[in-house]
Amino acid sequence: MLTAFTDRDGRETLADHIDVPDVYAAGRLDRDSEGLLLLARGKGLRSALMRPDIGHPRTYLVQVEGIPGPEALGRLARGVELKDGRTRRAEAELLAEPPDLPERPVPIRVRATIPDCWLRLSLTEGRNRQVRRMTAAVGHPTLRLVRERIGPIGLDGLVPGRWDVVSADDVAALTAGLRSRARDTRGRDAVVRREGSSRRARGRPRRGPRSPG
Repeated sequence: MLTAFTDRDGRETLADHIDVPDVYAAGRLDRDSEGLLLLARGKGLRSALMRPDIGHPRTYLVQVEGIPGPEALGRLARGVELKDGRTRRAEAELLAEPPDLPERPVPIRVRATIPDCWLRLSLTEGRNRQVRRMTAAVGHPTLRLVRERIGPIGLDGLVPGRWDVVSADDVAALTAGLRSRARDTRGRDAVVRREGSSRRARGRPRRGPRSPG
């Protein structure tokens, strides 16, 4: 399913499942990924959720090929070098048991000779196909990807193709978290600007009065 309400090619979209007017996706999911998607009416919340500099947390359940060891998990947590730059620090956990998830309409392709396992990854950025690229970079390609949580809001038993209204408390907690991170971002930017200005001032040659003639 596409995380949009229209598609010129006639593919399945949000409109096939949601009949609420004037709501729009606050973010996206790849067509071959699953899980939580937030819809909102106000531009403010949608814009904040999609701003890369704010970096709100989002958590994924990830089925990967092979069994990542401490080194691979450490690389995921510390940051992985991708073509578009190094990823931010993350949380990476190897799950002892597979999560309780519904079956996919289209089963994943599993190779009988290669074991697989589930990870829980928590990121604070959302680059294009980032989780898949991260796990591939450490030698464990993603087989199945399910977004479990965005900030304080989780799937909490919501079945595929269904929607529910987010509680006022969860919306307030999400908004407060976004505001806090936005303030932190502005503070870091201000420090960088001050430091940059002071460096330029120290490096600038000091010009004295011109001598006559």
